[in-house]
Formats: sequence, structure tokens, C-alpha cells
Amino acid sequence: MGNRSDYKGTWNALAQTRPDAFLYVGGSTDEAAVDATANDTLRYLQATAGLRAEDDVLEIGCGVGRVGLILSPLVRSWTGCDCSSQMLKHAADRLAVFPTARTVEISGHDLQPIAHASMDLVYSTVVFMHLDEWDRYNYVREAFRVLRSGGRFWCDNINLLTDPGWELFETHRRAFTPEQRPTHIAKCSTPQELETYLQRAGFAEVKTRTRHLWVDAWGVKP
Repeated sequence: MGNRSDYKGTWNALAQTRPDAFLYVGGSTDEAAVDATANDTLRYLQATAGLRAEDDVLEIGCGVGRVGLILSPLVRSWTGCDCSSQMLKHAADRLAVFPTARTVEISGHDLQPIAHASMDLVYSTVVFMHLDEWDRYNYVREAFRVLRSGGRFWCDNINLLTDPGWELFETHRRAFTPEQRPTHIAKCSTPQELETYLQRAGFAEVKTRTRHLWVDAWGVKP
């Protein structure tokens, strides 16, 4: 069994081919089907943290650029960060048509290549499920660091407190012994957990909301 915290090794191995990368990022090898889900994320961001044409935007865990492909034309700049160089190869290829889009490889535990106070919006979607709790908080702290004053942060995860979230939790508990658990297996959060991370990191106006399987959390850097 691999080390769950070796995010770089895990996701490089899962993204060796373009179809595999799409499968593990969006649950399908069909690129059109994966791209279609990006519109949902766009709506969630617009309804919560907000999205502005003048925003410099950063995505934590951008994968193949699923969301970046739709956000890049709508904002001043889009930066996609990922620990997997393999994922970023696919993302860079897909986003090459947008001059204000770029990709940055990170360690898997922080955003150190990104300058302090350089972003207006930082978001992370369908990523926290693959992280240990400490690393979720590390990224929230790092988001606070790279945001300008008044900048917004948004994240989501599977919500353990919902019936669908609990069903997934139980499915994974039963499906694998501890020795068999894949290093990328999804782990749930609670609204209270994400709210606490944002508050402890220094965010103000912290809010959460539940949508079926998911919980969203967002806040503003004072």
C-alpha cells in the first residue's frame, strides 16, 4: 500500500494517459462529459464567493483543467496549481488557447511558488476528499497567504452529515480493508470542519451550505 500523503506520486501514476487522467478527475474518459460538469462549478462559485471579470484566480488541484477551461475566458487571469506534472501536461495542452491561463506545479502540501497577496479568488473543488485533514487546513492557510485583502476562498467536499455522504462513507468502509485502501480514496468532511479551517486561518464572513452530497465553504480575507 502506498503512502496517502504522497499526493505527487499517487496522481502522477493515475494520470499517465489522457483517458486515465480524465477518468480519475471527472469520473469519465469522455472529455465532453467531464467538461460539462465545469458549468456546475461555475454556478457554485457565482452563487457563493462570486466571480468577477477583473479577478486573478487560482485553482488548487486543477487536474486536467476541467474548470479552468471555462473560467479562463471570464476572468483577468487563471492559474491552475497541481502536484502532478502529468495532470498539468494535459491541462496546459487544453488551455494553450488562453494567453492569460497558466499552470504551476506545487509540492502537494503548499502553494509556495505563488506570491503573497497576488490573487483575488482561490478555489478548490473535488480535491479535499483526497487529502488528509492537516493538508486540507494547510491549503486553506496558503489560500489566505496568496489572497489580496478582500479576496475570497471557496472549497467543497463530500458532506458526511448527509445521507448520500454517509452512504459513500459506509461503501468505502466495507469495500476495502485498511491494507487495500487506494491512496486516493475519498474521505468526507463536515460543514463544521471546513468552517473551522477557514475561521482558524483568519477568514471573515465564513459561510457553509449543503447541496445533496456536498458541502461548500467560503470566506473573505479581511
